[in-house]
Amino acid sequence: MTSASSSDNPLDEFSLIRRYFHHQPHHAGQGDSVSMGPGDDAAILIPPPGQQLVMTQDTSLEGRHFPADMAAADVGYRCLAVNLSDLAAMGACPLWFLLSLTLPEVDEDWLAGFSHGMFELADAAGIALVGGDITRGPLAVSIQATGAVPAGQALRRSGARAGERICLGGVTGAGLHGLHLWQQGRRDGPAIDHFRRPQPQLELGQSLRKRASACIDISDGVLADLNHVLDASGGLGAQLDEAALPLDAAILSDCDHQEQRRLQLQGGDDYVLLFTLATDEPIPAGCHVIGHIEEAPGIRLKTMAGEIRSLSAKGWQHF
Repeated sequence: MTSASSSDNPLDEFSLIRRYFHHQPHHAGQGDSVSMGPGDDAAILIPPPGQQLVMTQDTSLEGRHFPADMAAADVGYRCLAVNLSDLAAMGACPLWFLLSLTLPEVDEDWLAGFSHGMFELADAAGIALVGGDITRGPLAVSIQATGAVPAGQALRRSGARAGERICLGGVTGAGLHGLHLWQQGRRDGPAIDHFRRPQPQLELGQSLRKRASACIDISDGVLADLNHVLDASGGLGAQLDEAALPLDAAILSDCDHQEQRRLQLQGGDDYVLLFTLATDEPIPAGCHVIGHIEEAPGIRLKTMAGEIRSLSAKGWQHF
């Protein structure tokens, strides 16, 4: 882990790294695959025998991916969580991650909070920080995470087949609703908690190996992410059942019916898994069947009244 801007700061670059980013893994066996971690020019890692590596990377910018006034501990937790959710969607076990941190200045209180929140989740997930980079600039956090999966068992977006059930690993809508509440000045409540600290579904993803035909995590909204699965699976379609959409009344109780449906189907930042299962596969505990895959392209919704309506596959847009 290196720094490109230490000469302007009272805290020496190596002291900063040692103080905030040299962390002894708490997870049993977590450090066994790390021959050389932070502090050298690069990490030396030992891949698990007989497994394939799964790699992902996300960049989070202040003001776009997290609010400027979000607590540093929550920023650290959230930025790692979105990467772990990608590993969950592939059925991978977390191993290591790299951190690239751009800071407008060295704020030791902020760094202490950020590293505490990040390592709180890292220890819980069993993933080790093995290196990265620190430099000066607008606040941005980029994390590259690596996991492992038994050879040939990684979950993909591309395996859905007509007739299979579409399942969710939990309720959706809380992420975007939490952001809306934050923008209105709220700082507590279940939707805010979900927005600040999403919970990547690592155990569910691992349990779906050799069971789910396709899988993706809900980062851009149910419709947008389901559409990715349909496109990757050969241009299939889907019918969703409005009556089957899981609703957490405590989270969306202050929204009318139309807004609840919009949040459930189009809201991003939920980080629950959406996956497809054959009809003879049991549904994992806590998961919900919300529709089925069809041959005809497009996404349709069966309303409470039994009408079939076409839906636009829109969600969070990055550009």
